[in-house]
Amino acid sequence: MDTMRDRFAPAVSRMLDEDPRVAVVVAEIGAAALDGARARHPDRVINVGIREQLLIGAGAGLALTGMRPVVHTFASFLVERPFEQVKLDLGHQDAGAVLVSAAASFDWPAGGFTHMAPGDVALLDTLDGWTVHVPGHPDEAETLLRHAVRPGDPSADGKVYVRLSVQANSTALPVDGERFLVVREGRCGVVLAVGPMLDAVLAATEGLDVTVLYATTVRPFDAAALRWSAEHATADVVLVEPYLAGTSTAAANDALADVPHRVLGLGVGRRELRRYGTVEEHVAAHGLDAGSLRERIGAFLAGGRVPVAG
Repeated sequence: MDTMRDRFAPAVSRMLDEDPRVAVVVAEIGAAALDGARARHPDRVINVGIREQLLIGAGAGLALTGMRPVVHTFASFLVERPFEQVKLDLGHQDAGAVLVSAAASFDWPAGGFTHMAPGDVALLDTLDGWTVHVPGHPDEAETLLRHAVRPGDPSADGKVYVRLSVQANSTALPVDGERFLVVREGRCGVVLAVGPMLDAVLAATEGLDVTVLYATTVRPFDAAALRWSAEHATADVVLVEPYLAGTSTAAANDALADVPHRVLGLGVGRRELRRYGTVEEHVAAHGLDAGSLRERIGAFLAGGRVPVAG
């Protein structure tokens, strides 16, 4: 199966062909994959070089002229390094852009901690008005990218973050860029799997009497879906996110503010893992493999003390 990032260049190239408002800005990373699109649209495919602050600034400038910019690089260079520009050039100026990341939390372990960004969604949570998509399959990535850019629809020029990953579920689901999906229904708790965590969550909860929700759009948070699920099951909620553990616990608590409930946030731990290893080894070290998830989810739902990875 190809990766989400493999789908990015062909998908955005088609959007460049469809809509003269669409522009793409990169900072060297991923530029070669857009050579064909650059040849057709030299004024709308821009490589600023290894200048991440300029990357965001150029995208914001294009947005202020009425363009719909798609800005792409690794997550650590797209959200963390130029965060001041994200905050001011886009947020303060109310300029809409689509930020599309790669490498996710630890997709390229050999790159070291400079190329990891498990805190990207939590960081964007400090700003107002962002939509955040976390696809779990390459097909979903294409769907959500198109939903974010919306070629031909200038009324939808908001601030959107699309988080691509090499981790993926085996099967795509019909995502709509808004709602959580009910994948399995049960009575003894709710487990919310975000993006590429779904396969591991389904394996971890096999045989357990729990509802499994699937989220690929996490901001805005679909409070109605979580409330509905909690009303039809014990209001014990486990969030399994592919980024910093606990990123969405506040959103879940707000959704259930008037309902007695408990929330457990599972995800990437704060402790830095200083050995490169493999993606699979990082998943296991953070307790996000199916076996570890089953132990931690089961202990929480049983009211016991949950082991904390890392």
